[in-house]
Amino acid sequence: MPTKTQDTTVLHALFGGTFDPIHYGHLRPVEALAAEVGLSRVTLLPNHVPPHRPQPEANAQQRLKMVELAIADNPLFAVDDRELHRTTPSYTIETLEAIRKERGAQLPLAFIIGQDSLLSLHKWHRWQSLLDTCHLLVLARPGYNDRMDTQELQQWLEQHQVTDATQLSLKPQGYIYLADTPQLEISATEIRQRRHQGLNCDDLLPRSVQRYIELQGLYR
Repeated sequence: MPTKTQDTTVLHALFGGTFDPIHYGHLRPVEALAAEVGLSRVTLLPNHVPPHRPQPEANAQQRLKMVELAIADNPLFAVDDRELHRTTPSYTIETLEAIRKERGAQLPLAFIIGQDSLLSLHKWHRWQSLLDTCHLLVLARPGYNDRMDTQELQQWLEQHQVTDATQLSLKPQGYIYLADTPQLEISATEIRQRRHQGLNCDDLLPRSVQRYIELQGLYR
C-alpha cells in the first residue's frame, strides 16, 4: 500500500542508466522533461550489470558517488542504489515490478528512456510487460528515427501514446509520452575518450563529478 505521505495523483518518475559517468546529457533533458510534464521528483537508478552494453569502466561505488555528487544541490533528483547490490544482470522490468509492489498499485509511475532505447525496446527482457507496470516517458535524442522499425511496433506505440501530459497522472501505468526535450549531443563514451586524451570536459558534466574523476584517476 502507498505510505500515508504518498499522493496517488502525483506522477513519480524513475531514470536508469550506467552513469559511467553521469553528465549533462542525462541531467538537463530530464530537468526539461520534469518542467514539461510536472514532475517534482525523479529517482535515478544506476545499473550494476547492464545486459545490453559493455561493462562500465568505473565500479559500482564510484558510479554511485558520481551520481550523488551530480545531484547534491538539485532537489528534483534522488537516487536508488538497489540495482548496484545485484550480482545478476539489471533487467528493468524486474526492478520496476519491485518498485511497483513497494509503492502500491494506484501510484502513477513512469520510467524515463531515450528515443534510442524506445527504438530498441522490443529487444529488452520482457519488454511487453513494461506498460503493465509504468508509463514510459521518452526523451528526444539527436539523430534517431521518430518511427519504430516495423509497422507492428509503430501500431503498438500509437496505441499507447498520449500527447497530453496530464493524462499521465490519471492512470498508474500504460501510456507512452514523447517529450520535446533538448537534444544534447553528449555521451559518456565521448567523456571517457576526452579523459583518455587529457582534454577538458567542463562543458559536459558537473565540476564536482570532474573533481571526483580526477581524484579517483578514472578514465585515463
